[in-house]
This record gives sequence, structure tokens and C-alpha cells, in this order.
Amino acid sequence: MQLSAIPAVQPSAPVTSNDPVVQVRSICKTYGDIEALRNIDLEFSRGKLTTLLGPSGCGKTTLLKIIAGLVPANSGEIRVNGRAVTGPGPERAFVFQDFALMPWATVMRNVAFGLELRGVNAAERKRVATRYIEEVGLAGFEEKYPHELSGGMRQRVGIARAFAVNADVLLLDEPFSAVDEQNRRKFQEDLLRLVDLEKKTFIFVTHSIEEAVYVSDRIVLLSPRPGRISQVIDPKIDRSASPDDIRRDPGYLDTVEEIWDGLRHYVD
Repeated sequence: MQLSAIPAVQPSAPVTSNDPVVQVRSICKTYGDIEALRNIDLEFSRGKLTTLLGPSGCGKTTLLKIIAGLVPANSGEIRVNGRAVTGPGPERAFVFQDFALMPWATVMRNVAFGLELRGVNAAERKRVATRYIEEVGLAGFEEKYPHELSGGMRQRVGIARAFAVNADVLLLDEPFSAVDEQNRRKFQEDLLRLVDLEKKTFIFVTHSIEEAVYVSDRIVLLSPRPGRISQVIDPKIDRSASPDDIRRDPGYLDTVEEIWDGLRHYVD
């Protein structure tokens, strides 16, 4: 899978390179009497990938969905490109863990669906969707349905769909968890190319410490419920090295151990 930057739909509002694209201010979330998140304050910049990492139940996916506008916060505010988030918007695209493809629609229709919702004409939808389908390695599968694809192929469809709409913010909820280790490593490498090529804001959720260190410009560690920011780590990784060299680099290995030391006492 080799992805490249392709203009499709213009971003919703211009943002200068020094401004945070996403601002999270004092976010709190409860479900009944369960406090999921408490006083989360974060900023996310253009061209960077931030990973939300922590033990199960710490609110990683909840925070991602609040930023997406899919789940309301009880208090606090999310701003994207300076505008308050009140629901889903075209400046944000979500890649779900379980693919969330339309089972009755072909690969082409699934990838082009976001463009269709935006009123993009059929010829342009096909042009953009075709290019991204080719870029994720699914050329020749345009008329296949999700049930005819492997898990890795279905996830490629989800990724192509997210990038086709040219959103400013890409929200990825454990997108590689359902694929085998070989594909997972390949997807991680492709994700790094995307961050470099697309210059968008990436917010990534994973349970894997190694994955977080490998792909991230910044890692936000959340404490167990209620989720709070316990630590922010900036991995010092030489991205010019080969994937194998990165995974053998002492800085990479030391960062993995640092994070594990911070999380081990939360594990039963």
C-alpha cells in the first residue's frame, strides 16, 4: 500500500501552520454514575500524529469520539480550526476499528460515499475514489463487496474513504487491530508516509506501546478511569532510518520501556 497526497475537497477553513488545529479544553465525560474522562486539556497541530495510549477503560476512544462530534461531552469544549464542535463535520474523518463499511455497497461506493454526501459530482467522486483505491493497493477490487474482502483489505477501504474527503483531521480508532502482524507493520509504515505527505492532523488510538512509539510524534498517556492525562512523551525517533533500524534503535526501545514502566502498575 503506497499512499500519496491528492487534493479532493478543500479544507473547511484556513489555519496557519503555527495554530493548533484541534483544541481540547477541560473535557469531562460521564456515563450515568461512571466518570470516563476528567479535565482533559490538549492541543493537536497540523502535520503531526498524536497517539492516545492507556489501559483499557481509560477513555481513549471516548475522547476520540468527542473530538469527532459523535459523542457529547458533559462539560468542556472542542474547537477545530477555531470553531466549536457541536457534532460531526467535514473537517474531520474517522477510521473505525471495525471498518464500519456499508455491506451493501461496493468498494468504489464505500470510498466515494463521503464525497457523495458532500455533493461532489459523480465524475469527480469516481476520479478521487479510484486514485485512493489504487493507492491503498485495491485496484481491481472496485466492484467487490466488503464480505468478499479480507480484514486487511476492508481496513484499506476504510482508510481510503477517510482520505478521499481530504479532511483536516484524521481520527483513527485502533485501525490496525484486526489485521495480522505482517499487514500491521506495513500499515504502520504507510501511516508514517501519510503523515509526511498529507500534512494533516492525526489522532490515533492504540493499545500497543510498540505501535505508539513507532508511529507517533507525541504520545499522551491516560490514567485509568476517570481518564486523565498522566504523561506526555515525545519519542525521539530518527524517521530517516529504515523500519527495522527504528525498531532496534536504543531510543525506540528506551521509550517503549519508559511507557511500560508508567503503565505496568495499572495492569492486573
